[in-house]
Amino acid sequence: MRLALGISYLGQAYEGWQSQPSGRTVQDKLESALSQFTAQDVSTVCAGRTDSGVHGLMQVVHFDTELQREEFSWVRGTNRFLPPDIAVEWARPVPDAFHSRASATSRRYAYVVRESAVRPSVDAGRVGWVFRPLRLDAMQEAAAFLLGQHDFTSFRASGCQARSPVKTMMRIAIARRGAYWRFDFEADAFLHHMIRNIIGSLLVVGQGQQPASWMGGVLEARDRDAASPTFSPDGLYFLGPVYGAEWNLPTRTPAYDWLP
Repeated sequence: MRLALGISYLGQAYEGWQSQPSGRTVQDKLESALSQFTAQDVSTVCAGRTDSGVHGLMQVVHFDTELQREEFSWVRGTNRFLPPDIAVEWARPVPDAFHSRASATSRRYAYVVRESAVRPSVDAGRVGWVFRPLRLDAMQEAAAFLLGQHDFTSFRASGCQARSPVKTMMRIAIARRGAYWRFDFEADAFLHHMIRNIIGSLLVVGQGQQPASWMGGVLEARDRDAASPTFSPDGLYFLGPVYGAEWNLPTRTPAYDWLP
């Protein structure tokens, strides 16, 4: 049987998603919990890796098992062995043809920024921070240059292993609620550090340090040095992959609801 799980986690305590020799990754903790629950070795495949400090609201994984359990049993049983900052939110049996990464049609991220004269405290590690006022209209105008299919080399980390820098950005939405700004992104795929590099550049425009048209020039330059420095991972959330209706999987988890 192939099983899919929806996972939420805070990334502050972990060295990203992907398993490492240190064992201090979300994948390591999940697979350890699954192995304790099933009394078998379990190896998972995820929809999209996240870096150290990045959070996940609906990471999706799949794995194959001979063990038969009810969906609620997979959730409660695995969560029993997980630390409090990682949780299985749902479990669903899926056809063997399903693949958590390859079956996704797009992926979604959100970045949350706090605009305040005072640095974050209770939300430290969960939001990015700027102390200068941001202009919505300028950031929206700059973001429009990024929509569609482009070569995103200017926003690509030097160590990125993607075969091509060409990606299709389907949606960027920017909204403010109180002191918090939320930036939503959806694309067919993302490059390493792509969103954090875009956020850094959008904030430069939002603070009036560059005009909105500057973003178009950065994109066309196809040169990482043309864009702003990589912004903090603290406010970045993997909202999850998007799948076709034929897989009958949830589109969100309860963890979504705390975001502004």
